[in-house]
Amino acid sequence: MQTAYDIRVKGKVQGVFYRASTLKKAQEIGVQGWCKNLENGDVRIHAQGNRADLDELLLWCKEGSPNAIVEEIVFKEVEMETYTNFQIKH
Repeated sequence: MQTAYDIRVKGKVQGVFYRASTLKKAQEIGVQGWCKNLENGDVRIHAQGNRADLDELLLWCKEGSPNAIVEEIVFKEVEMETYTNFQIKH
């Protein structure tokens, strides 16, 4: 069953290749959507796919890129949107 998550990642997650690493992980597991930096220093991710893949992405997000320091992850299920890939939004 396909579903979608809105994920907020808090901590030292900007300037540490977090978005690029998220893109790579999402492509690796076949998740669609996007990620972007927020003005408050968080990273926001809209990810959709099957629940097992989204849960794998959530687990990955807790560690993130090698230099990231993830302090908190907040997520909720949201409406599906139409995406055919995963991308970084600027």
